[in-house]
Amino acid sequence: MNQDPEQVSQEEADDVVVPVIEEELQTGTRAVKTGSVRVDKHVEKRTRRVHAPLIHEDVEVRRVPVNRVVEQAPKARRHGDTVIVPVVEEELVVTKRLVLKEEIHLIKRRTKDRLVKEVELNRETAEVRRLDSEGRVIDSRPKRPGVGRTTTSRSVLS
Repeated sequence: MNQDPEQVSQEEADDVVVPVIEEELQTGTRAVKTGSVRVDKHVEKRTRRVHAPLIHEDVEVRRVPVNRVVEQAPKARRHGDTVIVPVVEEELVVTKRLVLKEEIHLIKRRTKDRLVKEVELNRETAEVRRLDSEGRVIDSRPKRPGVGRTTTSRSVLS
């Protein structure tokens, strides 16, 4: 099939080339300062009176003469608040025997006193100031216990 050159160029002229274009979108964010927060902390000093119990233990020492003959040295013992420590001495007689010379009674007494003392306690308070983008105070309120944090943020598409 032989085509006429004039006919071929006519067919080529009828062909339309349509370019295909695809656009792409890129998104992003950038930080823009819209404000800030300033926190000032103040310390208050206050004096409180503290009551605390004090316990004192005193030991009274009594020497109690016994002068009794014993077969063996008695052991130290406790009788209520009293600790009894035996003191023995060997005496030479025709035979040797133990003579309980004395007992030392240690009596413990406990007393309670009240101590009153002035102590200084510190407490901090915080004042939160919100600032605009140029650093001017736009809101100021004292920090209250149990109140959550406040955040301010803004995103701007590029």
